[in-house]
Amino acid sequence: MGSVTASETPAMATDPKFIFFTDFDGTITTADSNDYMTDNYGFGREKRAAGNHDVLTGKVNFRESFEEMMDSIDMPYDQCIQVLRESVNLDPGFKEFYDWAQANNVPIVILSGGMQPIIRALLDVLLGPGWNIQIVSNDVAARDGKSINEKGGWRITFHDDSIHGHDKSIEIRKYSSLPNRPTMFYAGDGVSDLSAARETDLLFAKAGKDLVDYCETEKIPFVTFRDWTSITQTCKDIAAGKTTVEAAAKGRI
Repeated sequence: MGSVTASETPAMATDPKFIFFTDFDGTITTADSNDYMTDNYGFGREKRAAGNHDVLTGKVNFRESFEEMMDSIDMPYDQCIQVLRESVNLDPGFKEFYDWAQANNVPIVILSGGMQPIIRALLDVLLGPGWNIQIVSNDVAARDGKSINEKGGWRITFHDDSIHGHDKSIEIRKYSSLPNRPTMFYAGDGVSDLSAARETDLLFAKAGKDLVDYCETEKIPFVTFRDWTSITQTCKDIAAGKTTVEAAAKGRI
């Protein structure tokens, strides 16, 4: 890619040695907000699971599958946000990681296939006002002649034109192309993370989720996590020089 400007790499503003990119839904949170809405207010869990399988096997792309999921939800958007604020919880280890990252100049960048207003609303609840995390994600818009806060009134708008809807590799490569770039981490769990899986120095893949199977099939180095407690310890050890990103990629543990 061509030269990258400072405005395209805001996480470099403090000249960090490490940057942590992460998925949001089902990674920072214990449940995926989009899955929750689809299962309870859209076309249901069975059809969603079948769509995820089709993405993993290459039958359809993520953009097509995810748009179909979101289109099946006709609940007004403000009601969606309220339901999720009451239903979605923070991973039990993430707050400790967030505090460590803030204290040690490790920027956190959320790369999400979800929608920015929901992510912001949930972070306000889960971390409290004033959180310091960059978000790069999809968004939401009103359907023609409607408001997002009426039944059937909203639709997802994708971050880019790729088959992923949001190709997370594009954002990561802005940083990996830099001279003297920082060490980069990524954490994820599912089909929205396939575009990011090969792009960082160490990949944390949530145990028991689709991303683990994908990495094993594609022979992509990774290490599993069950919650952010192990991620925090691994990052601390790498930052202190006690281990390396190569040694930390232990696969299923």
